[in-house]
Amino acid sequence: MKVLVDENIPLTSVRELCQMGHDVLDIRGTTDEGISDELLFKRACEQGRLLITTDRDFASFRDREHYGILIIALRKPNRDRINKRVMEAMKRFSPGEWRRLLVVMRDEVMSTWRLGKSK
Repeated sequence: MKVLVDENIPLTSVRELCQMGHDVLDIRGTTDEGISDELLFKRACEQGRLLITTDRDFASFRDREHYGILIIALRKPNRDRINKRVMEAMKRFSPGEWRRLLVVMRDEVMSTWRLGKSK
């Protein structure tokens, strides 16, 4: 599966996603680091990639066509806790299920939306 990770996702997650066989694009250290949410979303869509971020603002894109958005929204985030929730979400949904799906992983719960329909 093709994945784009925002710079706020730990390198541990990037390595584990690669080990799982995913094609991971990490914008950290590139000219895309720090670009606007709109441009990052557009880049993920143009390349057919699941977008993984801790930026809750990406929930506003849930009603637009996309290849999946995973938001890790923890009260006290750290690398280990972010990575744990990323891996839980990636194991829960198959690559074919991510298209048009927004998943918000909080400390204890998970919320999902598919093109504006809440589940």
